[in-house]
Amino acid sequence: MAEGEDMQTFTSIMDALVRISTSMKNMEKELLCPVCQEMYKQPLVLPCTHNVCQACAREVLGQQGYIGHGGDPSSEPTSPASTPSTRSPRLSRRTLPKPDRLDRLLKSGFGTYPGRKRGALHPQVIMFPCPACQGDVELGERGLAGLFRNLTLERVVERYRQSVSVGGAILCQLCKPPPLEATKGCTECRATFCNECFKLFHPWGTQKAQHEPTLPTLSFRPKGLMCPDHKEEVTHYCKTCQRLVCQLCRVRRTHSGHKITPVLSAYQALKDKLTKSLTYILGNQDTVQTQICELEEAVRHTEVSGQQAKEEVSQLVRGLGAVLEEKRASLLQAIEECQQERLARLSAQIQEHRSLLDGSGLVGYAQEVLKETDQPCFVQAAKQLHNRIARATEALQTFRPAASSSFRHCQLDVGREMKLLTELNFLRVPEAPVIDTQRTFAYDQIFLCWRLPPHSPPAWHYTVEFRRTDVPAQPGPTRWQRREEVRGTSALLENPDTGSVYVLRVRGCNKAGYGEYSEDVHLHTPPAPEIQKLARRGGACLQSQLLGRLRQ
Repeated sequence: MAEGEDMQTFTSIMDALVRISTSMKNMEKELLCPVCQEMYKQPLVLPCTHNVCQACAREVLGQQGYIGHGGDPSSEPTSPASTPSTRSPRLSRRTLPKPDRLDRLLKSGFGTYPGRKRGALHPQVIMFPCPACQGDVELGERGLAGLFRNLTLERVVERYRQSVSVGGAILCQLCKPPPLEATKGCTECRATFCNECFKLFHPWGTQKAQHEPTLPTLSFRPKGLMCPDHKEEVTHYCKTCQRLVCQLCRVRRTHSGHKITPVLSAYQALKDKLTKSLTYILGNQDTVQTQICELEEAVRHTEVSGQQAKEEVSQLVRGLGAVLEEKRASLLQAIEECQQERLARLSAQIQEHRSLLDGSGLVGYAQEVLKETDQPCFVQAAKQLHNRIARATEALQTFRPAASSSFRHCQLDVGREMKLLTELNFLRVPEAPVIDTQRTFAYDQIFLCWRLPPHSPPAWHYTVEFRRTDVPAQPGPTRWQRREEVRGTSALLENPDTGSVYVLRVRGCNKAGYGEYSEDVHLHTPPAPEIQKLARRGGACLQSQLLGRLRQ
């Protein structure tokens, strides 16, 4: 029994370790800079709430043509070990401005960049292309120097590195090769030391001896979050600007009239909101998994539906091609028949003219007939010959080809068809119908009339929805009554409640699906005594006539 309990305990511990390892691996993508795809190093918070490494942000601004707006250089390591060989590989690849030029730029307060003249009255606002949201973010005139450093994200990255042992042990930055493992860190010196190097660079009796050692780390941070404008510790939060401010910021004119609260209140409020949201998410893991399954099913259905849509389009286009091919064969056959008929007529005319040539059979035969001296015989033979000669003589005198050689009447006008094929596109859903308020009214019946906007795709049928608005609201979603598949552009709702307010709306449907709803229209039915009174006055007859006209 004890062995079974031990095995169960060991299994639960291993499962917990696997879950922790998986969670840490999944968290790694949250700690990667969107520019260099490496873990954040001195991340800055952009106005769009995304983060980016300070070195990467400088490089991006340099590529954009901004010079001298890369932030405060003092934020870079200035320890005795901050040589190009010991810095981050990303920094060693960058070409920074010369020190003398950088000093001039920082003293002047602004740099030179395209479109900016030195000493301009209206400095250009620095725009930063955020790689996360793919939008241009306004940094103001100071550029990166006006951004806060995300110390919390740095702490998370450091804890992650320690938990998964990224990069191995932290080595001393002052040792001669091979360096020893670091045992202490110094925030003021911004370097890590072994025991001997720490004593060497913090000799007894000097000011450096007052430095407090910390645990070794790869990223040195200030003790508190400092205001980038006044280098003072932030103590308040401006809700209007949604920005942390220091005591000097509070008295500035830019924050006059703003709602400013102590940072403790903002901390507690945001922590409660984040805790509540996280608790809700963790308590609805089954719902999340169900929604993931629905989304995966939607992905599969999208793939299948997309393939079916492709096949349908291909089939329709092939059908159009088959119709065009059939029409092409029909038109070519008509041209061929017309051509053969004309060729036959022209060939007969050619033969007829050839018979008029000297030496032809008809001329020779006529010459022989003229030699006949027997008068009755001559008359008998010459009568028929004379008709042929007369027709030939007339054709010679009024010569005209028996058929035209032009086929202009066989030219096709495909302008309309080409326009239709060019405009061939996917069917769109109908646009939102427009309620015709002049023909819509409520009495003992409700008559609703509408029309589609110009240039709207046609609707095969409509759905009319209506509900009462003068009844107490029921818990849950608002329930509409529907009339499905209404043909035409009008609907009659019989037996509504008297003395009530109804809201109605319409939407069209075709093969592409349902369109948008029309604007809601509110109609008030009269009370029952008014209906009876008007009925006694003959109003019912008038109403039936009006309804008959509207139905027509």
